[in-house]
Amino acid sequence: MKYAALALLLALAACGPVSPERAAQVCEEKARLAQGPTGSVTIGSNSRSGSYVSGEVGISLDSFSGKDPMVVYERCVVDMTGQGPIRMPALRS
Repeated sequence: MKYAALALLLALAACGPVSPERAAQVCEEKARLAQGPTGSVTIGSNSRSGSYVSGEVGISLDSFSGKDPMVVYERCVVDMTGQGPIRMPALRS
């Protein structure tokens, strides 16, 4: 029981207040994902293993539901800090 109380206390401490700047960074990425799918492809070759290809795709439920990235950003910041954004997000063009 003693360890459970300690674990609960540590978990609650980790959920403490988030700085407005950190919230802006996290929420900015969430808003970028809401703009639509992202992706990248890497193609290369080396003398050890030969040719290689890798790819990555990022998809957000916010982009599927058609949410405005600015609304996603603002709501995220308010949810994390309890106050409005301190700056505008840098979104993809």
